[in-house]
Amino acid sequence: MVEINDTLNHPVKSQDVVFRTLMATLPQTQFGSDHGFLSAESSPSLKEFQKNIPLRTYDEIKPWILRSQAGERDVLWPGKTQWFAKSSGTTSDRSKYLPVTKEALKTGHYKGGRDLLAMFCEQVPHAPLYGGKHLIIGGSSKLHSDDSGSSSGDLSAIIIRNLPPWVEMRRTPGRKITMLDDWEKKVDLMAEKVVNEDVRILAGIPSWMLVVTKRVLEISGAKTLDEVWPNLWLYMHGGVGFAPYKAEFDRLIQSDNMHYMETYNASEGFFAIQDDLMRDDMALLLSHGIFYEFIPLSELDSKNPQTLTTEELQINREYELVISTSAGLWRYKLGDIIRVTCTAPLRIVIVGRTSSFLNVVGEELMITQTELALSRAFRSSPHHVQDFIVAPRFDIDSGNPIGHEWVIECTTNPSSTTATDLANKLDLELRSVNSDYDAKRSGSMILSMPIINFVSPGTFEKWLSSHNKLGGQHKIPRLSNSRQLLDELLVITNR
Repeated sequence: MVEINDTLNHPVKSQDVVFRTLMATLPQTQFGSDHGFLSAESSPSLKEFQKNIPLRTYDEIKPWILRSQAGERDVLWPGKTQWFAKSSGTTSDRSKYLPVTKEALKTGHYKGGRDLLAMFCEQVPHAPLYGGKHLIIGGSSKLHSDDSGSSSGDLSAIIIRNLPPWVEMRRTPGRKITMLDDWEKKVDLMAEKVVNEDVRILAGIPSWMLVVTKRVLEISGAKTLDEVWPNLWLYMHGGVGFAPYKAEFDRLIQSDNMHYMETYNASEGFFAIQDDLMRDDMALLLSHGIFYEFIPLSELDSKNPQTLTTEELQINREYELVISTSAGLWRYKLGDIIRVTCTAPLRIVIVGRTSSFLNVVGEELMITQTELALSRAFRSSPHHVQDFIVAPRFDIDSGNPIGHEWVIECTTNPSSTTATDLANKLDLELRSVNSDYDAKRSGSMILSMPIINFVSPGTFEKWLSSHNKLGGQHKIPRLSNSRQLLDELLVITNR
């Protein structure tokens, strides 16, 4: 923990080391050569780096990724890049293939996992984590090889194929079940396998963890997971906001020994960990093969946006993340918006994505605000949220946006009366967390009261199944400025 704390408490120094390491590598690549970095003898300054390499989205860096996938060497990173993580973070039919190198696995994903457990054990030293099994729910574990010798698939598949033996020994279920593509079959087999294991750690997206653990309860006949796994101590979660799910997990796991730690881990890298169990934010990992730049929100629409480094950040300000990584992503616009909550350690919360604001009349609702408002509205309700989506509601005659419409899936079926009551509570909570929404709701002149549609349990899963997106890494976006997905969910539940 000494090394971990040193890097967290000295963010500028930690990032300088990462930057110099990446700059020593850049001239060894075709990407570096294309941008004027020809000599490994020189060490480019940050200003030279930023001047020569423009900020890029996935589509803009994609030509180099395709060359790497085709088998070319030294394109984005020295040598041949063997693995490409298929990103399925949205419901778009277009998939992203992000390069994953040995260096990125070693200095990023695996190091991040070790650091998380070290941080937990320092705070809860008496927790017997390592005497039992770890239930990890990822995506499909199948990798697809092509003629060039490279392989693509979910990040979890790449990670599992390269796990150290000591980690593999603790993971459950085994690869035979984990590699199944049929998620409905996999959930049953997974639950049947782990119900008799001594599970002490859970890891995975909350919505899918609930699916598996509830199947475990059905098989065991137990009322809570404490009865099935009395030594359960830790749930490592990420991928979506946890607030709407917390009440349901508290109902399923009632042991005082249970702890929750949030991670910010994606195909592009392992970014942050909730390093303090008493806080709700996460520490940005600054020595894990990623150099960060930050675009202030005021610069998002600029043709050449200004970027800041760690030493220039301000508390309670929001920024878009830009990363340069040991996987060969150079000045890559991640699309995630974070808010800085502390500067040493550099702690953040994820507040949304550049593409996932709900902003039809200038209300600019962010995902964190909708999740917080929803969790507060349901605080005294006997029903627990499983999933949800919010989209605009339009006037039939004029076509103008007149409000928000919600589709919410709970673990049980609420009544229409409950929907009206919760809509009132939700509206009040949204007005308290977002002043723009509050202004637009004033007198119902611009936005009317939100409408809540409760759908049957399993509706979101049916939508994912109908679009071949069942799996631990797939999720439906919670904010949409289009009604298409929301309407499709309503059609499913009304059949």
